[in-house]
Amino acid sequence: MKRRNLILGGTALVALGACSSSKFKRYNGPEVTYVVVNKGDRRVFLMHRDKVLKSYDMKLGFAPVGHKVYEGDGRTPEGLYWIDRRNPNSSYHLSLGISYPNERDRAVAAELGKSPGGDIFIHGQKTPKEKNVSDWTWGCIAVSNKDIEEMYSMVTDNTPIAINP
Repeated sequence: MKRRNLILGGTALVALGACSSSKFKRYNGPEVTYVVVNKGDRRVFLMHRDKVLKSYDMKLGFAPVGHKVYEGDGRTPEGLYWIDRRNPNSSYHLSLGISYPNERDRAVAAELGKSPGGDIFIHGQKTPKEKNVSDWTWGCIAVSNKDIEEMYSMVTDNTPIAINP
């Protein structure tokens, strides 16, 4: 009887595990050698050398034009940065950290007597059923939860990211 229950219980666990959907995906394709963000087109591209592996729609900071200058300006940075961290427990599903601010960003903000801010990420949605039809972040790059799950599996720390106007 114990053996039968053990077998049935184990089978049920395997079946349930197959049905569950995890936010952590696996990726076995070509390496993402860099990320390109084109703010004007609202598109993110994952690149392997000169080939586009994937592209995604995105939303930006609520003041999308121009380079981020200081904390709270609602702008998304422009320039060359790095993916420098990952947050599997993000309030926005999953997130990939961007190395903003760099030394130049800090110096420009200091000249204005302000903080450059930080915590700029590519992230998912806080409430996935809500359709964000306009730019809504405080300077981050937002994609759908499905898209950030795929990106999170493909992009590694230290991957360069070019954020273009």
